[in-house]
Amino acid sequence: MCVCQTMEVGKYGKNATRSGDRGVLLEPFIHQVGGHSSMMRYDDHTVCKPLITREQRFYESLPPEMKEFTPEYKGVVSVCFEGDSDGYINLVAYPYVENEALEQDDLPERDQPRRKHSRRSLHRSSSGTEHKEEKPGLASDSTESIQETKSPRVDLHIHSDVPFQMLDGNSGLSSEKISYNPWSLRCHKQQLSRMRSESKDRKLYKFLLLENVVHHFKLPCVLDLKMGTRQHGDDASEEKAARQMKKCEQSTSATLGVRVCGMQVYQLDTGHYLCRNKYYGRGLSIEGFRNALYQYLHNGIELRKDLFEPVLAKLRSLKAVLERQASYRFYSSSLLIIYDGKDSRAGTLLERRPEARLKRGEGSVPEGLQDGGGSEPGSSAQPKVDVRMIDFAHSTFKGFRDDPTVHDGPDVGYVFGLESLINIMEQMREENQ
Repeated sequence: MCVCQTMEVGKYGKNATRSGDRGVLLEPFIHQVGGHSSMMRYDDHTVCKPLITREQRFYESLPPEMKEFTPEYKGVVSVCFEGDSDGYINLVAYPYVENEALEQDDLPERDQPRRKHSRRSLHRSSSGTEHKEEKPGLASDSTESIQETKSPRVDLHIHSDVPFQMLDGNSGLSSEKISYNPWSLRCHKQQLSRMRSESKDRKLYKFLLLENVVHHFKLPCVLDLKMGTRQHGDDASEEKAARQMKKCEQSTSATLGVRVCGMQVYQLDTGHYLCRNKYYGRGLSIEGFRNALYQYLHNGIELRKDLFEPVLAKLRSLKAVLERQASYRFYSSSLLIIYDGKDSRAGTLLERRPEARLKRGEGSVPEGLQDGGGSEPGSSAQPKVDVRMIDFAHSTFKGFRDDPTVHDGPDVGYVFGLESLINIMEQMREENQ
């Protein structure tokens, strides 16, 4: 099925690591809340995504002061399909060998995956029938075109002990509680569909290895924000630029310089994550954006007022860094805001709300919160938060890859988005003192 098929295809476990010719079985990253490229779990500390050369080069040329606010770049792996004994295909990563793998930039534009096509496929993948018959990988004996076949069937071996539930109907899974963010499954099916449709001619793919920025969080609450007043890159076609400008005009990207692209937030009262996706975020008004941010900072019992200062400090620091980056543009980049749903007061709050446990049909505090908090004894109650910039496939700066368009000054659209975010959070803090 791929040029590396002579390598050993062993029984890959959760903690499979590279040794000799043995590859690493990739699985969907269960905490992916936005984007359209599938993020894959490589190991506990590392995720990977399909390589786009511009993004790789950007990570390699990051100014030192920006590295605090971006995932650590860890290199490249080669990824291919491999069949298992049940006739299904898995994605397996091997050490990268120069000139063996292809990335998206190697493909003619007409052959590259298009979001419009992928979205049609995703709507088909969401039917109840297909969801019920999911199995590992995807059938290897299929010769039909992607439009004529069912979406890839996936069974996640890595999953969360805490269920996820969408708050809207765009996922097709709104009535279910599942063990991974539903957006991650959609993106994974989409990615496998793209790769399967190209598999006859393209044997290997290059994937970027990046730091798993939620690894240190027990119950990661993640907000994915599309930043800036402009989303299309300098190399976008007129048609794509027009589509992106329309999305910005019809959303808070134009009015605030930021829009919700996805979120998951742990709810203490129900014991599961509530999730939103990018379609929800596109339809928000300014007031709707404020409400979404409030919801992200609410654990189902109370507003996490302890998060205001540490998050604001990170945002202000990032703003200061970006204001010093002359000529940089981060078109279509996202910003992740992360905090831990394992609050230091979680156990106490739950003890005050026994009806919350009865609502879940449980007689005890959820696993992970049984020690009563997220802080070590004697430590300060300062919550752990993080702010990271991601997705640099359309970023540029003066002298980068001989880009013909050179911009002056900092990225004012991105900085405007940060200012809006800071102002809204400051107002929220004042209103809820």
